[in-house]
Amino acid sequence: MEFENVLPADIERRSFEIIESELPREIESGIKPIVKRVIHTTADFDYVDNLCFSENVVEIIKAAIRNGADIVTDTQMARSGINKKRLAEFGGEVHCFMSDADVAENAKRNGTTRAAASMEKAAKLGKDVIFAIGNAPTALIKLHELIESKKINPVAVIGVPVGFVNVVQAKELIMTAEVPYIVALGRKGGSNVAAAICNALIYDLKAD
Repeated sequence: MEFENVLPADIERRSFEIIESELPREIESGIKPIVKRVIHTTADFDYVDNLCFSENVVEIIKAAIRNGADIVTDTQMARSGINKKRLAEFGGEVHCFMSDADVAENAKRNGTTRAAASMEKAAKLGKDVIFAIGNAPTALIKLHELIESKKINPVAVIGVPVGFVNVVQAKELIMTAEVPYIVALGRKGGSNVAAAICNALIYDLKAD
Protein backbone atom coordinates (compact mmCIF):
# COMPACT_ATOMS: atom_id res chain seq x y z
CA MET A 1 0.00 0.00 0.00
CA GLU A 2 1.44 3.36 -1.07
CA PHE A 3 0.54 6.80 0.24
CA GLU A 4 1.18 10.17 -1.32
CA ASN A 5 3.64 12.31 0.59
CA VAL A 6 1.55 15.46 0.93
CA LEU A 7 2.18 18.16 3.49
CA PRO A 8 -0.86 19.32 5.50
CA ALA A 9 -0.81 22.73 3.82
CA ASP A 10 -0.99 21.08 0.40
CA ILE A 11 -3.81 18.61 1.03
CA GLU A 12 -6.59 20.89 -0.21
CA ARG A 13 -4.63 21.89 -3.31
CA ARG A 14 -3.91 18.24 -4.09
CA SER A 15 -7.56 17.31 -3.49
CA PHE A 16 -8.72 19.88 -6.03
CA GLU A 17 -6.15 18.60 -8.54
CA ILE A 18 -7.59 15.10 -8.17
CA ILE A 19 -11.15 16.41 -8.53
CA GLU A 20 -10.19 18.32 -11.68
CA SER A 21 -8.58 15.22 -13.19
CA GLU A 22 -11.59 13.03 -12.45
CA LEU A 23 -14.40 15.32 -13.61
CA PRO A 24 -16.51 13.28 -16.04
CA ARG A 25 -17.13 16.23 -18.38
CA GLU A 26 -16.28 19.87 -18.90
CA ILE A 27 -18.17 22.27 -16.63
CA GLU A 28 -19.09 25.87 -17.39
CA SER A 29 -16.43 28.13 -15.88
CA GLY A 30 -18.89 30.27 -13.90
CA ILE A 31 -20.23 27.36 -11.88
CA LYS A 32 -17.13 25.15 -11.83
CA PRO A 33 -15.67 26.46 -8.52
CA ILE A 34 -19.00 25.71 -6.80
CA VAL A 35 -19.30 22.20 -8.21
CA LYS A 36 -15.69 21.39 -7.33
CA ARG A 37 -16.01 22.67 -3.76
CA VAL A 38 -19.16 20.62 -3.20
CA ILE A 39 -17.37 17.53 -4.53
CA HIS A 40 -14.43 18.36 -2.24
CA THR A 41 -16.82 18.47 0.72
CA THR A 42 -18.72 15.27 -0.15
CA ALA A 43 -16.36 13.19 -2.35
CA ASP A 44 -19.45 12.70 -4.51
CA PHE A 45 -19.16 13.34 -8.24
CA ASP A 46 -22.94 13.05 -8.69
CA TYR A 47 -23.04 16.79 -7.96
CA VAL A 48 -21.62 17.41 -11.43
CA ASP A 49 -25.09 16.61 -12.75
CA ASN A 50 -27.50 17.24 -9.89
CA LEU A 51 -26.56 20.84 -9.05
CA CYS A 52 -28.98 23.06 -10.94
CA PHE A 53 -28.37 26.80 -11.44
CA SER A 54 -30.91 29.39 -12.55
CA GLU A 55 -29.78 31.92 -15.13
CA ASN A 56 -27.08 34.33 -13.88
CA VAL A 57 -27.53 33.16 -10.27
CA VAL A 58 -23.79 33.08 -9.53
CA GLU A 59 -23.31 36.67 -10.71
CA ILE A 60 -26.43 37.78 -8.81
CA ILE A 61 -25.29 36.24 -5.52
CA LYS A 62 -21.72 37.48 -5.82
CA ALA A 63 -22.91 41.03 -6.52
CA ALA A 64 -25.17 40.88 -3.48
CA ILE A 65 -22.33 39.62 -1.25
CA ARG A 66 -20.13 42.46 -2.47
CA ASN A 67 -22.91 44.85 -1.42
CA GLY A 68 -23.19 43.43 2.10
CA ALA A 69 -26.00 40.88 1.81
CA ASP A 70 -26.58 38.51 4.74
CA ILE A 71 -26.92 34.73 4.59
CA VAL A 72 -29.65 32.87 6.49
CA THR A 73 -29.28 29.13 7.11
CA ASP A 74 -31.61 26.52 8.57
CA THR A 75 -28.99 24.82 10.76
CA GLN A 76 -26.25 25.87 13.15
CA MET A 77 -24.00 23.39 11.34
CA ALA A 78 -24.31 25.32 8.07
CA ARG A 79 -23.81 28.60 9.90
CA SER A 80 -20.66 27.23 11.52
CA GLY A 81 -19.31 26.02 8.19
CA ILE A 82 -19.66 29.32 6.32
CA ASN A 83 -16.60 31.56 6.45
CA LYS A 84 -18.08 34.41 8.46
CA LYS A 85 -14.82 36.38 8.58
CA ARG A 86 -14.59 36.53 4.79
CA LEU A 87 -18.27 37.45 4.49
CA ALA A 88 -17.87 40.19 7.08
CA GLU A 89 -15.19 41.81 4.89
CA PHE A 90 -18.05 42.70 2.54
CA GLY A 91 -20.38 43.77 5.38
CA GLY A 92 -22.48 40.60 5.57
CA GLU A 93 -23.47 38.33 8.45
CA VAL A 94 -24.64 34.73 8.73
CA HIS A 95 -27.84 34.06 10.70
CA CYS A 96 -29.53 30.93 11.98
CA PHE A 97 -32.68 31.51 14.01
CA MET A 98 -33.46 27.86 14.75
CA SER A 99 -32.46 28.08 18.42
CA ASP A 100 -34.25 31.36 19.15
CA ALA A 101 -36.93 31.19 21.84
CA ASP A 102 -39.45 33.22 19.81
CA VAL A 103 -39.02 30.87 16.85
CA ALA A 104 -39.73 27.86 19.06
CA GLU A 105 -42.79 29.58 20.51
CA ASN A 106 -44.17 30.54 17.10
CA ALA A 107 -43.61 27.03 15.74
CA LYS A 108 -45.48 25.50 18.67
CA ARG A 109 -48.30 28.03 18.49
CA ASN A 110 -48.79 27.62 14.72
CA GLY A 111 -48.16 23.88 14.55
CA THR A 112 -45.20 24.26 12.18
CA THR A 113 -41.54 23.32 12.27
CA ARG A 114 -38.88 25.59 13.72
CA ALA A 115 -37.37 25.74 10.24
CA ALA A 116 -40.56 27.23 8.82
CA ALA A 117 -40.89 29.66 11.73
CA SER A 118 -37.27 30.74 11.31
CA MET A 119 -37.97 31.68 7.69
CA GLU A 120 -40.78 33.96 8.89
CA LYS A 121 -38.34 35.64 11.28
CA ALA A 122 -35.77 36.02 8.50
CA ALA A 123 -38.38 37.80 6.38
CA LYS A 124 -38.23 40.65 8.89
CA LEU A 125 -34.48 41.28 8.65
CA GLY A 126 -35.00 44.27 6.39
CA LYS A 127 -31.95 43.79 4.16
CA ASP A 128 -30.80 41.70 1.22
CA VAL A 129 -30.70 38.02 2.17
CA ILE A 130 -29.39 34.85 0.57
CA PHE A 131 -31.00 31.71 1.96
CA ALA A 132 -28.86 28.57 2.31
CA ILE A 133 -31.11 25.62 3.19
CA GLY A 134 -29.34 22.31 3.74
CA ASN A 135 -31.59 20.34 6.05
CA ALA A 136 -35.29 21.25 6.21
CA PRO A 137 -37.63 20.96 3.23
CA THR A 138 -40.24 22.80 5.32
CA ALA A 139 -37.96 25.85 5.16
CA LEU A 140 -38.12 25.78 1.36
CA ILE A 141 -41.89 25.29 1.41
CA LYS A 142 -42.32 28.26 3.77
CA LEU A 143 -39.96 30.38 1.66
CA HIS A 144 -42.05 29.62 -1.42
CA GLU A 145 -45.16 30.70 0.46
CA LEU A 146 -43.52 33.93 1.66
CA ILE A 147 -42.24 34.72 -1.84
CA GLU A 148 -45.61 34.08 -3.44
CA SER A 149 -47.35 36.30 -0.88
CA LYS A 150 -44.77 39.10 -1.47
CA LYS A 151 -43.64 38.99 2.16
CA ILE A 152 -40.04 38.38 1.16
CA ASN A 153 -37.91 38.91 -1.92
CA PRO A 154 -34.64 37.04 -1.37
CA VAL A 155 -31.54 37.65 -3.44
CA ALA A 156 -31.43 33.90 -4.08
CA VAL A 157 -32.22 30.54 -2.52
CA ILE A 158 -29.63 27.79 -2.17
CA GLY A 159 -31.89 24.77 -1.75
CA VAL A 160 -29.97 21.62 -0.91
CA PRO A 161 -31.80 19.79 1.91
CA VAL A 162 -30.99 16.10 2.27
CA GLY A 163 -33.43 13.30 3.02
CA PHE A 164 -36.46 11.33 1.94
CA VAL A 165 -39.65 13.06 3.10
CA ASN A 166 -40.80 16.01 0.93
CA VAL A 167 -37.20 16.80 -0.02
CA VAL A 168 -37.47 16.31 -3.79
CA GLN A 169 -40.87 18.05 -3.91
CA ALA A 170 -39.66 21.05 -1.88
CA LYS A 171 -36.66 21.55 -4.14
CA GLU A 172 -38.83 21.39 -7.23
CA LEU A 173 -41.29 23.83 -5.65
CA ILE A 174 -38.67 26.50 -4.89
CA MET A 175 -37.52 26.30 -8.51
CA THR A 176 -40.98 27.52 -9.56
CA ALA A 177 -40.68 30.69 -7.48
CA GLU A 178 -39.53 33.77 -9.33
CA VAL A 179 -36.18 34.02 -7.53
CA PRO A 180 -32.65 32.95 -8.49
CA TYR A 181 -31.70 29.53 -7.14
CA ILE A 182 -29.03 26.88 -6.78
CA VAL A 183 -30.67 23.51 -6.11
CA ALA A 184 -29.33 19.99 -5.65
CA LEU A 185 -31.86 17.86 -7.49
CA GLY A 186 -32.95 14.62 -5.86
CA ARG A 187 -32.40 13.44 -2.30
CA LYS A 188 -28.77 14.45 -1.85
CA GLY A 189 -27.56 17.59 -0.09
CA GLY A 190 -26.97 18.64 3.49
CA SER A 191 -25.79 21.49 5.67
CA ASN A 192 -22.20 20.82 4.59
CA VAL A 193 -23.24 21.24 0.95
CA ALA A 194 -25.07 24.50 1.70
CA ALA A 195 -21.97 25.84 3.46
CA ALA A 196 -19.67 24.67 0.67
CA ILE A 197 -21.72 26.51 -1.94
CA CYS A 198 -21.69 29.71 0.11
CA ASN A 199 -17.94 29.46 0.66
CA ALA A 200 -17.25 28.82 -3.02
CA LEU A 201 -19.11 32.02 -3.86
CA ILE A 202 -17.36 34.02 -1.13
CA TYR A 203 -13.88 32.70 -1.98
CA ASP A 204 -14.40 33.29 -5.70
CA LEU A 205 -14.88 37.00 -5.03
CA LYS A 206 -11.26 37.14 -3.90
CA ALA A 207 -10.20 36.04 -7.37
CA ASP A 208 -12.27 38.69 -9.18
